[in-house]
Amino acid sequence: MKIQKAYTATDVHVAGEAFRMIKDVPFIHYESLEQLDEQFFHAYADEIKLLLNEPRGFAGLNGCLVLPPFNREADAAVVFFNHEQTVPLNHAGAVAVITALLECGHLSPKESNEYTLETVSGAIKVNAIMKDDEVVSVKLETNPSQVVQTNVSLNHNELQTEYALVQADQLYAIFNNKDVKFQLHLDDLADVQSWGQAVNEAIASNESIQRIVLVDDSEIETGRIKTVTFRRDNFIVRSPGFGTTSACYASLLSSGGVSKEQPIENESIFNSLLTAQLADQNDSGFAFTFTSRGFITGMQTYVLDPTDPLAAGFLLK
Repeated sequence: MKIQKAYTATDVHVAGEAFRMIKDVPFIHYESLEQLDEQFFHAYADEIKLLLNEPRGFAGLNGCLVLPPFNREADAAVVFFNHEQTVPLNHAGAVAVITALLECGHLSPKESNEYTLETVSGAIKVNAIMKDDEVVSVKLETNPSQVVQTNVSLNHNELQTEYALVQADQLYAIFNNKDVKFQLHLDDLADVQSWGQAVNEAIASNESIQRIVLVDDSEIETGRIKTVTFRRDNFIVRSPGFGTTSACYASLLSSGGVSKEQPIENESIFNSLLTAQLADQNDSGFAFTFTSRGFITGMQTYVLDPTDPLAAGFLLK
């Protein structure tokens, strides 16, 4: 085997959502995090394909490039990215990054448990509690989520239902599972996938909607909901999702379906959990505090053999 390129990475999952954290990439000149973000996909096109695409990655994998901070008040800077683009802010990614930095010794623990990550969209503050050299809890606050529209009718072929539009980290279309004949269980995954594909086809003309969510709120009295989230390419998101949870929580609060004092626990179809609590309500919408944790799943060195016919990788969805 010949080695043309080699990169080390730390893999972390947060409620089932996978992140690959990298620190060593070829040097390029940039004067700010914003400038790096602008040229990121051009400068690191090969690295993105190598580290996120199969056979080394997969369709649901997210990337985090960790750098020394520009802001002296920050502990680290990070650029979040996926297969298509950089992402201004990824709250689950922030949990993954602070977990890896602390547990791998790249960042010294603070008595205050307070840390700041510098991102393109600004600084994000996290509270990370360590016990026996392990990060056991990470708490952070999301940006406000706002209900845009309710009771939007959808009539397409056999689909006759309604949904709400909620702006969180992106625009979500929230559907209630009372209108479907299956449960949000892995045993019904084929039906769940068929429903998601049908809805994506039905709203194909509305490109502003970036995520479709099916929510089961039958246990809302106990502070529990269950959701499944679809991307517009029909790929099912692996976690309950910070954005999904924020959007559903805002929708429930707006409709009076839950009290402001009631924390929400969101369970994914894969049985992973996220917990959220209302932090603030103002003209911008509802802001939530999330409590979660990350789990390191591996530390690997990825190499590129110049004779590898799959150097650019591929994706299965």
